[in-house]
Amino acid sequence: MKLSGILVFTALAASAAFAAKDDKDLNDVTERLDHASTVLHEIMATPEKGIPMDLLNRANCIVIVPNLKKAAFIVGAKYGKGFLSCRKEGRGGWSAPSAMRIEGGSVGFQIGGEEADVVLLVMNQGGAQRLLSSKFTLGGEGSVAAGPIGRDATAQTDAGMKAEILSYSRSRGVFAGISLTGATLRGDLDDNMALYGKRLTSKEIVDTGVPAPPAAAKLMTELGRYSPREK
Repeated sequence: MKLSGILVFTALAASAAFAAKDDKDLNDVTERLDHASTVLHEIMATPEKGIPMDLLNRANCIVIVPNLKKAAFIVGAKYGKGFLSCRKEGRGGWSAPSAMRIEGGSVGFQIGGEEADVVLLVMNQGGAQRLLSSKFTLGGEGSVAAGPIGRDATAQTDAGMKAEILSYSRSRGVFAGISLTGATLRGDLDDNMALYGKRLTSKEIVDTGVPAPPAAAKLMTELGRYSPREK
């Protein structure tokens, strides 16, 4: 085979490998988006044991992290990937999702298990702006509290009035507010690349009104179903 033929074959093989990787990355992110939508649906479908509707309606942003894992080989280490969506200022509804990573910190797995679904409600604009920065430490820049659950929970607590972020966890079928301090949240540029074709930051996605990709259709439907109110 001539040198030119070898070079063409190599280039084609490399292109096919990159395309296969891109497809795998998008499939992984799509699967995680579908899982996040399932988590939200299952939690909100049981109002007696779920997130109080009035708190969800007041939230500026929501973060859903399916399968946050406890790394047994590193003491105290936690790791997970999820998605952030915020209210669209002046446009109604929820923003397209930004992929997020959560790492480290003290995450309360009090309800058992080595992994859990985690939901964070960001209750005010200050917390939302800090969350949209390049890196956010829970319990550092913003106040974080275990969120109340159930229909009447907000009548029994003022946590929703004081905390910037309310945190929840579901493990082994049990849903509860959790202690979550010191963990860092940051945008996942690689997963956003898979979703949007660009390495967009969370702030760029939320502030510029980027359209939600088809892969996020289920999650956007669930957000609109349970909290369609405009901010």
